[in-house]
Amino acid sequence: MERPWLASAIIFLILFISPAKAADRDWPVYLGDSSKSHFSSLKQINQGNVQHLQAAWEYHAGDARPNRSQIQCNPLIVDGVLYGTTPGLKAIALDAETGKELWRFVPEAEDAVNLPAGVNRGVVYWADGNDRRILYVAGHYLHALDAQTGLAIPSFGTNGMVNLKDGLGRDVSKLYITATSPGTVFHDLLILGSRVSEGPGPVAPGHVRAYNIRTGHLEWIFHTVPQPGEFGYDTWPPDAWKFIGGANSWPGMALDEKRGIVYVPTGSCGFDFWGGNRLGQDLFANCLLALDAATGKRLWHFQFVHHDLLDRDPPAPPTLVTVRQNGKSVDAVVQVTKSGHVWVFNRETGESLFPIAEKAVPRSDLQGEMAWPTQPFPTKPAPLVRQLFTADEITDISSESHRSVLENFVRLRPHAVFMPPSREGTIVFPGFDGGAEWGGAAVDPKSGILYVNANEMPWVHTMIDAQPKDGPALSSGQLIYRQVCAACHGLNRSGDAARAFPSLADVGRKFRPDDIIQLLGTGKGMMPSFAFLSEPQRQAVADFLVGESLGVHDGGRQDVVDTDVLGGEPYTHTGYLRWVDSHGYPAVKPPWGTLNAIDLNTGEYVWRTTLGEFPELTAHGIPPTGTENYGGPVVTAGGLIFIAASGDEMMHAFDQKTGRLLWQAKLPFGGYATPSTYMLKGRQYVVIACGGGKVRTKSGDAYVAFALPK
Repeated sequence: MERPWLASAIIFLILFISPAKAADRDWPVYLGDSSKSHFSSLKQINQGNVQHLQAAWEYHAGDARPNRSQIQCNPLIVDGVLYGTTPGLKAIALDAETGKELWRFVPEAEDAVNLPAGVNRGVVYWADGNDRRILYVAGHYLHALDAQTGLAIPSFGTNGMVNLKDGLGRDVSKLYITATSPGTVFHDLLILGSRVSEGPGPVAPGHVRAYNIRTGHLEWIFHTVPQPGEFGYDTWPPDAWKFIGGANSWPGMALDEKRGIVYVPTGSCGFDFWGGNRLGQDLFANCLLALDAATGKRLWHFQFVHHDLLDRDPPAPPTLVTVRQNGKSVDAVVQVTKSGHVWVFNRETGESLFPIAEKAVPRSDLQGEMAWPTQPFPTKPAPLVRQLFTADEITDISSESHRSVLENFVRLRPHAVFMPPSREGTIVFPGFDGGAEWGGAAVDPKSGILYVNANEMPWVHTMIDAQPKDGPALSSGQLIYRQVCAACHGLNRSGDAARAFPSLADVGRKFRPDDIIQLLGTGKGMMPSFAFLSEPQRQAVADFLVGESLGVHDGGRQDVVDTDVLGGEPYTHTGYLRWVDSHGYPAVKPPWGTLNAIDLNTGEYVWRTTLGEFPELTAHGIPPTGTENYGGPVVTAGGLIFIAASGDEMMHAFDQKTGRLLWQAKLPFGGYATPSTYMLKGRQYVVIACGGGKVRTKSGDAYVAFALPK
């Protein structure tokens, strides 16, 4: 007797109950999996039907701040629930089929300094039976939440929180520290990096830490600035560990679960652009670290930049993949960098799979500085982006654009690779945001082809004396402003709309001095806390800002500046300045943003295409130029690459084999995040956080999910 219902039940169990299939249907880990592959085996949406994609649901968090907020979150999807964060750094759970909000967690500040600031790129999901947790960072607290209710778990840390300022070996209570990228889970451990300040002044150390997920207890710590007796201590001046900060792992990590190895990229150390107080190679700044995930013990490391002076840290998690070389399979770890290089190492030994050349680079002429004489370069793959900005590379989209850039070009120090910071103005190309950026790279595990987007935007960087030796005397408020505020808001207080840094030119008409003093102590939004400034120092800055905006200038020098408190560096800088033409377009010839496919087996490029466009330029007959882009790609077994990222606020689908654009749709706000894809009730979705707020686009509060019509 036939039992068709039995066959159907078996098929249902195989497809929908099997743990392996459930993992394939979900997106349970930041960037897809522990290897950070950005890959999904789903293929319902494919090259033949992707043109039919349409919005399935749209969610609005309601807490965006006009032109001041973003969402960079790569959301997780587990058992039909989407977990993510809002522009205000609230954790949320949504019904992944409809976008309906299920719960929302609002972090409560115990004190003013704990106000959340900055951005968040994702959360962590962990489960042991019915104990299911969401872990994420807001402000300087790590929170543990019940995944089903969104309530804090009281047994974790103190009432569900761990203070990231604790356990760093020195007092950082008044310094900025948070974590913008989610941690990595190894059994019951959460391995977590951090984001710290990068400017002049005191900076918190960026040590890597592992916390017990059940209790919040600190299980191990790896000192990225080595202490006496530790490997690498002799690459710093004596006792540098007592005052040098940074060397932090801000981009996220990758985990080889089978080997129990966590791969940790580390950033530059503070101050980013002058290292006279940290002369030496500076291990373990600007490194890829391979650590024993259970103990934090160093297994191997590679340093991409010795004694970094240009903020050339790895901007994204590494990617794990198996490649073929000389007829053999090699488990590899791949790291992309801001300079546009792609590094490929043996996962176990740290040996590079392609030759590395150590080349001489320019010397520094700044007081007290000594640039490292050589830097390493991979011979394969070729860089993602151009490495030199010469006169031949000046934009040619119009004669007016060319002329406006040329006038500045002749005044600047000629560009060279690793040209150090200078008073004359140094061309940084690719710019401070890459090259590759925090969106990172995706990989097809079967073919070994890496897909990564990149920027080709030149920036100009200029050093200035922290305390000018010539000219009229400056008030102490102006001196402090130059050291801790000008990098974001500019010497003339005009701000930087492209990076969502507001103008302070009329701040005195909007805020009272007491409001500014409080804001300097707490931070807000993208602005970190400057609680390390004394009350008189904050008062001096407030008086300066209010006086300037109201036209009441204080030229007297007040004796409240303690150079030791501010770090004692002889230099500060004028800020992170994109170099654009007279119309606001990049100063270099197109392309300005690209999507690249690289065969990691051979180190050769498969294809390269532009990512995004300026419609007004296309309308004038200029081929698509690409735009600056933020957020990474997702690769699927359906032969597609999904990516938003571009400044034209589009969501795209590209052909994996050729790079041909197959589909795109306008988003409500820019999608400067990495998408996620999942299967629910037989329907595949692709979801993207649309927070805008970058490259002069409006801020938003949306998540949008796309699917094929029912």
